[in-house]
Amino acid sequence: MRPIVIGISLTVALGLSTAAAQSPSWRPPTESQRCPSKWGAGDERGAGNHMKPASVLKAAQLIRTGEVIELGQVLSSSMPISATRQFNVHTKRTFMNKPSNRRGSNEELLTSEIGQVGTQLDGFAHQTIEDKVYNCYKLDDIATRTGFTKVGIEKVGMLMTRGVLIDIAGLKGVDMLGDTYEVTVADLEQALQRQNQKLQPGDAVIIHTGWGKLWGKDNARYMKSSPGIGVKAAEWLAKQDPMLVGGDTVPVEVSPNPDPEISLPVHQIMLVVNGIHLLENLKLDELASKRVYEFAFVMQPLKLQGFTGASVAPTAIR
Repeated sequence: MRPIVIGISLTVALGLSTAAAQSPSWRPPTESQRCPSKWGAGDERGAGNHMKPASVLKAAQLIRTGEVIELGQVLSSSMPISATRQFNVHTKRTFMNKPSNRRGSNEELLTSEIGQVGTQLDGFAHQTIEDKVYNCYKLDDIATRTGFTKVGIEKVGMLMTRGVLIDIAGLKGVDMLGDTYEVTVADLEQALQRQNQKLQPGDAVIIHTGWGKLWGKDNARYMKSSPGIGVKAAEWLAKQDPMLVGGDTVPVEVSPNPDPEISLPVHQIMLVVNGIHLLENLKLDELASKRVYEFAFVMQPLKLQGFTGASVAPTAIR
């Protein structure tokens, strides 16, 4: 029995365990599995290809009252923001013109990662699997000092489609999900059934967790962690073929991931593997409180050439 005892002792001493020795719960698919994109080799728009006259007409048919509900948070220096990013505004009183009407001018100077602050649409240059982005474009081939030559956010263009709110907080009967609650496939299916909704290809799928209630009130908690979809839910959503997936949290996905061996895998699943944009930091309280589960979704990112994303102000119209 002595060798067995020694083996057990070594395991304890080295801090090893069966759980620690397990493989990560998710691994990125290989290049041959994910490329070329289903939209074709050389494609740069991914699920944005759903944007066609048919998607606009489908969305327009959902407008019955003309009510507009804004989904974008206000950009300001007091908003939650990553420690690696900044948002600095300097007001400029430029000059007083000489003509008799005394016309004055005011402007501002902004220094910020304008593609990755506030309510933002993640573009395909934002995330990689190793050294490659969506459709296996290699970073060294497309990155320049002034932006990316492929999959820049300017390729997205105007998006108008059917929007669907999936109210997970409402399903659970709470104002706000727990700090690291993982939204499951069952949650998504049950919420859709409760709301009498079914997802359709090309939808803008919006997930309400209630986390937006912390925006500007408890920024530290808002940024520290968040509820959101996990790997299985992300893969299920990707199979529904949406135009984009959004939420009222920083990453849309659960953070940190329950598996400490992986980091924000949903970003890779959506952006890199499937070419589906993520829409982050949405303002969803009004939409949820009014139980507006289906609506016309309208958004156009700034034409920022070669950017990894864009701060946006989406709108729901019903």
